[in-house]
Amino acid sequence: MAAITASMVAELRARTDAPMMECKKALVEAEGDLVRGEEILRVKLGNKAGKASSRVTAEGVVSAAVVGSTGALLEVNCETDFVTKNDAFLALVNACAVLAAEHGVSDVAALAALPLSQEGFGPTVEDVRRGLIGKIGENMTLRRVKLSTAGNKVASYLHGTRIGVLVEYDGDEVAAKDVAMHVAAMKPAALSSADVSAELVEKERKIAAEKAAESGKPADIVAKMVEGSVQKFLKEVSLLDQVFVKAADGKQTVAAMLKEKATTIKSFTLYVVGEGIEKKVDDFAAEVAAQVAAAKGQ
Repeated sequence: MAAITASMVAELRARTDAPMMECKKALVEAEGDLVRGEEILRVKLGNKAGKASSRVTAEGVVSAAVVGSTGALLEVNCETDFVTKNDAFLALVNACAVLAAEHGVSDVAALAALPLSQEGFGPTVEDVRRGLIGKIGENMTLRRVKLSTAGNKVASYLHGTRIGVLVEYDGDEVAAKDVAMHVAAMKPAALSSADVSAELVEKERKIAAEKAAESGKPADIVAKMVEGSVQKFLKEVSLLDQVFVKAADGKQTVAAMLKEKATTIKSFTLYVVGEGIEKKVDDFAAEVAAQVAAAKGQ
């Protein structure tokens, strides 16, 4: 059996918000597999275990720029939260977002080659990046950039510097910006139920099946329970089916609001800083113990 360390328990707790002991039990059952451990907690605790699954640990900044009819969304990563507040770093990120929109660039390699001078460094974005690494003393990388599709109107929304949204639409600008804000708050997985990835649906179906099986009910009832859970999940993660965050009655869906405003959302892109990046979690106690042991061995 794989050894279950304190850092593994802490990582699962950070992902799920579940109690420490429940996290440890899940990891024991999953033989140390964090992904399987999270699924086990979802089965036992329901959606409560998924509330923190979108939390990320890698640092950086998201920026957006709209130049003319072109919009760009950009993420640049760094090592610590301290650097995300550095004026020179922020200036680089914002300049890169504008450059991406101006030049119609959707590839980080092409973005790095564009002309830029800052802090005495240049003449390209890459030269400025390398120069700031040396000056600030911390690595930074251009992680990803998304460009709007030609011919579509575009709106953007930034929630601080850690969440950014780019929305392509046709219709009312205010409605589109409201949708961008909604996306930042509710983090839908897709535009509509039909657009949710088969992989995500299958994962949810598996979890629903395990939960339903514990009810002890007949197979036909279990099948209906599973299908009901999947359909509920699809509505919860589909933008158009979600309840609009600014709905006066607390019931109006995004689709209903857009119909009222004669507006169509063509697509959306959501960036959350560090999403999908695995950051090393240091076991401080183990590190200290190792240092003490090494000192005694001298």
